[in-house]
Amino acid sequence: MDSPRHPPGRPTISWPFLYLCVALTTLATLLLELSLTRVFSVVFYYHFAFLAISIALFGLGAGGLFSYVLAARGRNPFATLGHLSGANAGFVALALIAVLQQKEELTSARLAVVYFVTALPFFVSGAIVSTAISETLRRVDRVYFWDLIGAAGGCLLLVPLLNQVGGPNTVLCSAVLFAVAAAVWHNMAGNAWGRVGSVALALLLVGVVVFNWRAGFIDIRYAKGQKLEQEEFVRWNSFSRVAVAPEKGTGLKTIVIDADASTGIASFDFSRLTESQRRDLLYQGPGLPYAIRPGAETLIIGPGGGWDVARALATGSRSITGVEINPLIANTIMKDRFAAYSRGLYLRRQVNIVVEDGRSFVRRTDQRYQVLQATLVDTWASTAAGAFALSENNLYTVEAFKDYLRCLTNDGLMAFTRWGFDPPRESLRLLSLARAALDASGEPEPWRHVIVAREGSVEGWGARDTVIVSRKPLTPEDLQKARETLAEGGMEAVYLPDEPRDNAFDQFLRTPDPEGFQAEYPFDISPVTDNRPFFFYTVQPRDLWDFITQQSRASADYKINRAVPLLFGLVAVSLAATFVVLALPPLVLRTSLPRDLGVIRQLLFFVAIGAGYILIEVALIQKFVLLLGHPTHALTVVIFSMLVSSGLGSYCSRLLTAFGDRLWHCLAAIALLVAVLAAIVPPLLAAGVTWPQPVKMAVTVLLIFPAGFLMGMPFPTGLRRLETLHEPAVRWAWSLNAAASVLGSVLAIVLAIYLGLMQTMLIGAALYAAAILTLRPAPAKATA
Repeated sequence: MDSPRHPPGRPTISWPFLYLCVALTTLATLLLELSLTRVFSVVFYYHFAFLAISIALFGLGAGGLFSYVLAARGRNPFATLGHLSGANAGFVALALIAVLQQKEELTSARLAVVYFVTALPFFVSGAIVSTAISETLRRVDRVYFWDLIGAAGGCLLLVPLLNQVGGPNTVLCSAVLFAVAAAVWHNMAGNAWGRVGSVALALLLVGVVVFNWRAGFIDIRYAKGQKLEQEEFVRWNSFSRVAVAPEKGTGLKTIVIDADASTGIASFDFSRLTESQRRDLLYQGPGLPYAIRPGAETLIIGPGGGWDVARALATGSRSITGVEINPLIANTIMKDRFAAYSRGLYLRRQVNIVVEDGRSFVRRTDQRYQVLQATLVDTWASTAAGAFALSENNLYTVEAFKDYLRCLTNDGLMAFTRWGFDPPRESLRLLSLARAALDASGEPEPWRHVIVAREGSVEGWGARDTVIVSRKPLTPEDLQKARETLAEGGMEAVYLPDEPRDNAFDQFLRTPDPEGFQAEYPFDISPVTDNRPFFFYTVQPRDLWDFITQQSRASADYKINRAVPLLFGLVAVSLAATFVVLALPPLVLRTSLPRDLGVIRQLLFFVAIGAGYILIEVALIQKFVLLLGHPTHALTVVIFSMLVSSGLGSYCSRLLTAFGDRLWHCLAAIALLVAVLAAIVPPLLAAGVTWPQPVKMAVTVLLIFPAGFLMGMPFPTGLRRLETLHEPAVRWAWSLNAAASVLGSVLAIVLAIYLGLMQTMLIGAALYAAAILTLRPAPAKATA
């Protein structure tokens, strides 16, 4: 039996304080969610950053159901919410410690522990917000507005906090915000002791953050199952943890990104460069382009510790441009803290270092280069967009290779070094991209433009393949220089145009049917595009099930493609968790799911809009990386734009019912606007290359705002409609919406891999259109 929402004895609601509490809760929740993605990326692997988002969504949904229990307890919900919010500050600290204490590789049991411990603070947040909404349904549009505005504030706080205090401390900052929210809840409840205790807790946590910022007693000591030792320098920014530590055995100072990818710091005195040092620099795969084009005007994407810069200098290059996406590496390490160790490498007059995404720089520059180089450019790091949202992926697409070719002089070369496997994957996919780009540029014989050199053994991670692609066919003189350098360096000539070989490289470049070759090849080496920029994902669709279920995988394949079993494992976990969330509470509370067809259709409405929203959001974040030039910019601008515009849409959602029942018009308009957005974004990316960054951001906001505004209306409107049918089902709606977001976030990545980002957006739009089918005219308010 339904009870009145505000029976006698409950405190009068102070709406400004309630809005503040909801905003603080969602601000802390989003800040926790996004900062955990960074911590997960360092402690585990970058793929697990995606897991953090799914954990958050699952916890929020489960917490929404728990609010049923809260509704049955006492007459002062604000005191209960104050206690929960204060406890949540402790749960945040517990979740952080649980993650930081993972000293070994994750097993299934450890993963389950991490999943549920880190879900706990999100569970409580979901219970708090769901209870707040359920208690204030008559103003749900206003409450949901502040819900989204608070989350948008968390998005804005993320970058400066990560830059200033690092990942673990940013997580602890969310605990501070939960404690502050607890004080306000207790103030609303008239609980003076609760208010004083919460303020004291908030001040204590502020002290912990400040002290930890200085002393680092709560920090990452273990990562990827290994103890982090002898780190001389550690600094965080919004998308990486960068450390400098001596390499074991050699003592070479090495830059380590997210406790995984590494790049040594080059240290040479070029006024006294010995012949042995020159040979060490040039008689390696990455030195091959400089042997063919000595003294070349050079563009290096991802110069890192400066080894490719040193190679160019060793052959007399007088103009070297390095484009480094990470300012900690380019400025803090190479130009400041370790400038003396590198002998001022990045401060030399011949060297110009630009902090920017490499692809964006290439697209906007008018300069032409004789050598364009990228050596092992991958950080295995993730943005919060998900496991595959790597900035480096946009460097390895057909459109990117077309940009690189346009950036070369007529005698120019581009050189990419990737890991070599048997059978080849990454290096062969580079050839696939090169052939597609050369075909598009009108070159009739792509096989005459390529050299592939290999150094080391293909066992484990030992081999490195360097793929050189020329804008025009390579000359006999070019090939002779390459042969001499390969022989001097003891490298293998895997492919030379004038020396046919019986291997996959030769077969692919000379076949008249590259699509047929790609289809028959054991790995997916098809050319990826900006719409499907997943270069590192090489599992053939036909082998997907075998790869997921295979117990023993090659270590290299598993590291590169380990997100595949993770994603599909996450689908299973999400489905199981959703079933538990839906089935367990009715058993515990001795209630039943609504059986009225109208109520069930309304609940399906929340599933459709929850999945649709996340599909559209994930696709937009990845696409706008190309326009905004940086994954963090795309994450911040896109999520902030969607949250603020959706919040404003929620605030205005009563307009849908003020002039008749117009919800289906809103859903149809969302589907149409998203479809238009999917059509105009690709040409916009090409047109906006040279725009100033503020203009790019403003255009992004303006493009997203109309659809985001309308996407904020269905949720509060649907809750009001559901209230007239079955008020207790409001909490089910909240939980189903969150569960659909979990499944949708996984589905977004799977769809993007196999169909493309724009197609993923269109499927999101189709889900909004499908939500129309769940609607029926809102009935009159039912009586108890």
